[in-house]
Amino acid sequence: MDHSVRSPCIANCKLDDEEICQGCFRTLDEIISWSTSSNVQKQAIVDRVSPLQIKHRALKSNKH
Repeated sequence: MDHSVRSPCIANCKLDDEEICQGCFRTLDEIISWSTSSNVQKQAIVDRVSPLQIKHRALKSNKH
């Protein structure tokens, strides 16, 4: 069984002025180091960006 953490990437890559992806909300450093990060590190990133993604989707759906 594969216990690897799935990437939060949604294939909507666009970095803002602070080098944060506006699709997945990871920093450029987090994106670059994803493949060599441990599952613990990956999970910490996912835990940090998940609320941001949910908030972004809610704001986007309220605009439509």
